[in-house]
Amino acid sequence: MKTINRALGVSALALAFVVTGCSAGGSTGTTPAASPGITAAPSSAPASSEANAADEMFVTMMLPHHQQAVEMSEMVLEKDGLDPRVADLAERIRDAQAPEIEQLQGWLDEWGVDASGGGHSGGGMMSEDDMQALQDADGAEAGPLFLQQMLAHHEGAVEMAETEVADGQHPDVVALAQQIADAQSAEIAEMEQLLTEL
Repeated sequence: MKTINRALGVSALALAFVVTGCSAGGSTGTTPAASPGITAAPSSAPASSEANAADEMFVTMMLPHHQQAVEMSEMVLEKDGLDPRVADLAERIRDAQAPEIEQLQGWLDEWGVDASGGGHSGGGMMSEDDMQALQDADGAEAGPLFLQQMLAHHEGAVEMAETEVADGQHPDVVALAQQIADAQSAEIAEMEQLLTEL
């Protein structure tokens, strides 16, 4: 009788393993089939899950920063008598930053972050009075004023970008920050040289 009971116990245990194995095997069996879905689902999730507070702060602050730089560039490009070297720089700034604005806004939309919550005044942002002064300046005055303002603006952007490179986590955001730091550092040197020549 003991032998029968022991055999039954072993059979029950074996059955438990088979059932568990089937259910695990069933899930592993379905994993390959589901794996494209599982890989695709995180492909949108990692963008937000990989973004840390530094990424979010950088993108939120750089968006209005870029928007103002484009506005300043367009404003100065409307001036008659603007030095052609300043006009060339303003066009390059506008053309580089406009597509980056779309990229920054795309990340905020993807992360569900609302960037409309008030303007920040740091990072070399121009005040309303600064913008009005640029608007009111004629072509000859506007060139040096634009360079001075954009110099401060770029210095703020480079500082923010370097902070993001140091503290950010999202690879694409960090890559854009490095690109901004490199491009705007070169433009800072160009603006400093231009100011000595105007």
